[in-house]
Amino acid sequence: MTEYAVVNPTTGETVATYDTFTDAQIDDAVARAHAAAAIWGRTPVAERAAVIRRIAELHRERREEFAEIMVREMGKPLVAARGEVDFAADIVEFYADNAERITADQPLEILGEGTAVIRRAPLGALFGIMPWNFPAYQVARFAAPNLMLGNTIILKHAPQCPQSAALLEEIYRAAGLPDGGYVNVYATNEQSATIIADPRVQGVSVTGSERAGAAVAEVAGRNLKKVALELGGSDPFILLSTDDLDATVQAAVDARLDNNGQSCNGAKRFIVVDALYDAFVERFVAALAAVKASDPMQEDTILGPLSSLAAAERLQAQVDTAVSQGATLLTGGTRDGAFFAPTVLADVTSAMDVYREELFGPACVVYRVADEDAAVALANDTSFGLGSYVFTTEPAQAERVANRIEAGMVYVNVVLADSPELPFGGVKRSGTSREMGLLAADEFVNKKLIRVA
Repeated sequence: MTEYAVVNPTTGETVATYDTFTDAQIDDAVARAHAAAAIWGRTPVAERAAVIRRIAELHRERREEFAEIMVREMGKPLVAARGEVDFAADIVEFYADNAERITADQPLEILGEGTAVIRRAPLGALFGIMPWNFPAYQVARFAAPNLMLGNTIILKHAPQCPQSAALLEEIYRAAGLPDGGYVNVYATNEQSATIIADPRVQGVSVTGSERAGAAVAEVAGRNLKKVALELGGSDPFILLSTDDLDATVQAAVDARLDNNGQSCNGAKRFIVVDALYDAFVERFVAALAAVKASDPMQEDTILGPLSSLAAAERLQAQVDTAVSQGATLLTGGTRDGAFFAPTVLADVTSAMDVYREELFGPACVVYRVADEDAAVALANDTSFGLGSYVFTTEPAQAERVANRIEAGMVYVNVVLADSPELPFGGVKRSGTSREMGLLAADEFVNKKLIRVA
């Protein structure tokens, strides 16, 4: 029996299947990661950094192979898949470059005589549960900082990304980690709960849905384990003023269609002041309608299929329900298999389901607001709090709005600006932790106080 399979969303063909691990294989994986932690945690920082740097190099060396696997597994356009592998390599390399900063002692000023420092020590074996939408990038931002700290990794990838999972294990092993330093497991949800509860595992990180995060956090809480959650989002794109509407519209299109619309921090709610609403919506709808979903293996494809037929059917149901409840469909709303046309909904009210939902695909909602206060109020009227985008020509307004938005990230006059040094994460139901940047190295580490009289 297996739940791990590569089903090409472009064709519907089952390309490969992988057997789910037996309980004995799961126990062996945990044992190996636990044993490796004792070795890796004592390895000198410079040697760890050299291995981490080699992981980045191997990502680049196997870039084309990895990208093509991603296209088959979840429909990401080939050019975007290559870009993801490059970004994953950059993230991994960032932690090799900053090894000393991450692991250095932090001296403290003390009131008495003597000295005190905070020494960062690894916790041990960690369990990561990763999603399908960014098969390389998501793993890099969890694994790289924690390996640099001296922790080891047990990695459960999404069931539809087993080839990516296998390739990543090859890369991490080939870079020179000790046996068990990075272990891939094809585990069931029940086996994942067993791994979390195992006393040899010191923490768990999950990137995924609210449902998955809540389930993992419940098990982790019962077992007093540190848990990091990166969950969903319904990010607002707030347009207050602009001196180049065409450029702003293009930014909006890019922010919505990135990764076929399947990004947790993709802009999904477009909130526009009254003076700009009509002009923005006219151009935005036209620009989205001009994008046709096509074969993701083609070099010029912008929009491929959703990750699966089931994902496309879920999005179709959300859009259909919105229309039945009174929303206006400005464009799209149709699908062909797993391919979904870019879709814009208007006239959405708080009484409709879609007002509270995350649209995970190339669909979005546009809202007209009177002013800045109304825009901020609408942006914050959500259970999510991951990212946000503010477009304005007034620096003072940008600062003011950024301070008022309830989100983990605010990008002003720019989209798709993630970078290895910038922390990623949210508040409210979007998560509890930060990945990337130096803050990622503060999640799973023993900040040990050493006080000497």
